[in-house]
Amino acid sequence: MSGPPRVGVLWRGDPATHVGAAAEGRLGATLAALRARGLHAEPVVFADHVADQIRAHLRQLDAVLVWVDPFMNGVDRTVLDAVLRDAASAGVWVSAHPDVILAMGAKDVLVRTQHMGWGTPCVLYSSLTHLRDALPARLALGPRVLKQHRGNGGNGVWKVEALGPETPDLATPVRVLHAARGSALEELPLGVFVDRCAPHFAGAGCMIEQPYQQRLADGMIRCYLVGDRVAGFGHQYVTALLPPPDGTRETPPAPPRLYYGPTKPEFQNLKLRLESAWVDEMISTLGLTRDQLPALWDADFLHGPSNDRGEDTYVLCEINVSSVYPFPDEALAPLADHVARRLTSPAGR
Repeated sequence: MSGPPRVGVLWRGDPATHVGAAAEGRLGATLAALRARGLHAEPVVFADHVADQIRAHLRQLDAVLVWVDPFMNGVDRTVLDAVLRDAASAGVWVSAHPDVILAMGAKDVLVRTQHMGWGTPCVLYSSLTHLRDALPARLALGPRVLKQHRGNGGNGVWKVEALGPETPDLATPVRVLHAARGSALEELPLGVFVDRCAPHFAGAGCMIEQPYQQRLADGMIRCYLVGDRVAGFGHQYVTALLPPPDGTRETPPAPPRLYYGPTKPEFQNLKLRLESAWVDEMISTLGLTRDQLPALWDADFLHGPSNDRGEDTYVLCEINVSSVYPFPDEALAPLADHVARRLTSPAGR
C-alpha cells in the first residue's frame, strides 16, 4: 500500500445512518489523535448484516482498533470476531484480537492470575452441578461475588451472602444482590439462586467466584494502559453490590466516574506495581507476548486489606479489553503514538 498507514476505528452501529459527520461522532477524538500522528484514520461502523462488506474493507487496512462490548442489545460478538480473525490472518493488526480478549478480558483471568500480587483466592465453576455442589461450603467463608465468564454492565455479577447456619446447604436462605443498574436486594433459598444461574452455563459458559471486598465503599480505581504503560486513571465510588441505604432494597445510582492523567499522586503506587511487575507477570501467566497487548485496555482494582505496614493493597476485579470507552483525554496522545510506532517502525510491522 502507498501513502500513510490506514487505521480503522470500529464500533457497532447502523451503517445506514452513521455516514459522513455522524460516523465521526463517538470516537471522533480518537480519530483526530491518530490523524495528528500522520495516520489515515477512518471510522468503521459494524453490524452483523454487513459483515461481508466489512470483512473485505478491513483487508485493505493496516490496522483496526475495535470498540465493541461482548453483548449489545442482545447481540454477541460471534460474527464480528470471525471477521476480525479473517483480517488478522490477512496481516492486519487487530486490537484487541479476539484470542487476546479471551485470554485477558474474560473473568477467568481472575482465576488464572490469583497467585499474583493483585489476586485473591478464586474458584471457577465449570457447570451448574459444580456450583450446586461447591458453593454452600464456600459461603461459610463469608460473602462471595459470582461473575459470569463474559459480560458487561454488571450483568451476571452477584453478591451472595448466607443468612443461615455456619454450614450452609441449598436450603439455607441467602441475601443476593445483582450488580446491574437498578437491581434490588433479595432473600431466597440458596438452591433457588443457583438455579437462576443456569443461563450463565449455556454453551461453554462458566462462573467465577471471588471473595467480596469489604472496602468496596472506598471506590474502584480503573487503570488505563496503552500497551504496557499506564496512560490514565478513572475513580468511581461504586454502589453496585453495596448494601442499599436503610429503609430501601434498591441500590442507588453510582456517582459519575472521574478521569485523571497518569500522574495522579494517590495512584502512583498502583501504577508502579503494574508497570514494574504485574503486567510482565500477567503476560507470562497468560502465555501472551508484549506485542499482543491491546493498544488500549484497562484493569479495575478495589482496595484490599491494608498490609502489616498500613499500606494499601489492591485486588483485581476485572480487565476490560473489548470496548474501553470512555477513557481519559490524557490517553489519546499515548494511544496515537503507540499505534504510529507499531505501524511505521520496521520492528512493529
